[in-house]
Amino acid sequence: MTEDLFGNPIGAPEPASRGGSLGDAVNPSAPLAVRMRPRTIDEIVGQQHLLAPGSPLRRLAEGRAAMSVFLWGPPGVGKTTIASVISHASNRRFVEISAVTAGVKDVRRELDTARRELAAGRPTVLFVDEVHRFSKAQQDVLLPAVENRIVTLVAATTENPSFSVISPLLSRSLLLTLRPLTEADISTLVDRALSDERGLRTPDGDRYTLDDDARADLMRLAGGDARRVLTYLEEAAAGATSSGTDTITTAIIATAADRAAVRYDRGGDQHYDVISAFIKSIRGSDADAALHWLARMIEAGEDPRFIARRLIISASEDIGMAAPSVLQTCVAAAQAVQLIGMPEARINLAQATIAAATAPKSNAVITAIDAALADVRAGKGGEVPAHLRDAHYSGAAALGHGVAYKYAHDFPHGVAAQQYLPDDLAGARYYRPTDHGNEAGIATRWAQLRELLGRDD
Repeated sequence: MTEDLFGNPIGAPEPASRGGSLGDAVNPSAPLAVRMRPRTIDEIVGQQHLLAPGSPLRRLAEGRAAMSVFLWGPPGVGKTTIASVISHASNRRFVEISAVTAGVKDVRRELDTARRELAAGRPTVLFVDEVHRFSKAQQDVLLPAVENRIVTLVAATTENPSFSVISPLLSRSLLLTLRPLTEADISTLVDRALSDERGLRTPDGDRYTLDDDARADLMRLAGGDARRVLTYLEEAAAGATSSGTDTITTAIIATAADRAAVRYDRGGDQHYDVISAFIKSIRGSDADAALHWLARMIEAGEDPRFIARRLIISASEDIGMAAPSVLQTCVAAAQAVQLIGMPEARINLAQATIAAATAPKSNAVITAIDAALADVRAGKGGEVPAHLRDAHYSGAAALGHGVAYKYAHDFPHGVAAQQYLPDDLAGARYYRPTDHGNEAGIATRWAQLRELLGRDD
């Protein structure tokens, strides 16, 4: 029999209310991540920025509030856990649907039941997992029920709700952003799983021992994901038992994860060293090396949004006008990370990496803006020349504003020779295009334009 997100058999008769039962038994054969799910809000690890006394989330979890919420965060940071805790709040039915499998009819049926239950004095909490997968029509069905508090909606998503949820529904709900779990948070979960009565035990009922190197590898492999670390730990414990030991070692962790332990510390020097190697490999046009460093970051659980941001920067800093379309590719990859998430977005990040690494290179863009900024910071740049000033108001001409301005479209080639820079920077030159890729053609045109502008040097 299959189980729902909380380890309960699907198809079993559902009680009229699942609230007020913090002591509900969990199937002992359920996955470790399900068995170790916090039963109260005080057992939740991480997300302390949302759990202060009197906070909306705490009041909701304690059954003292009825607002609808969207829980936005990466996988394994506690979205389903929070929903589970809320499900045990007193005097409320709890209904769970998945946006992956539920259709409009399913949503309407649950809302109709919620109306009848509310009339009988039993309010309903409706948990929608992966709400970003709901179509606009399905979200529209939820809107009246949320607005009129027929249900208290708790919706979980790994994607930015600003892009995936209709504005009317979002505006009637509280958006709570969950952060990746820290290494300290993950370590707490591991310790709890090794010591708690719901956690891991050897066939003889003893506790497993996790050696220090194995713990370090487990932290790296976790990537801030509680579900992942508990899954690896459970499999490692089974592997230790099969090997006739109750000590979990690095070799056992590596086998359990079905991959070698990645030497990467998201919070330490390796974080900066690997991203530096990644960007320098792109700058050096070595696509193979860039893909290696990308794979290292992905495998270690690096935030894909961080990788995407660095690709966007590189697209202008190291490539620029030599291949301007690379910036569009990198921005599209960043959007893909937001819209579809990992692991699928690894493909988009790889495409952007290859596009950036194989593109012709130019640093003329960053050199140009930095040179212009240096002059401004040095105090250079006088008043705007009178002929360039705003002339769209009464009295502007009397002040000389806009007088003698030459409209570029009235001149051959659409170029009007006149002074565009302040007087003290009239001879300044910032953009110096290279002869690489697309920028070679720009260099030719820029030389022609400077000649037409009377600024040929």
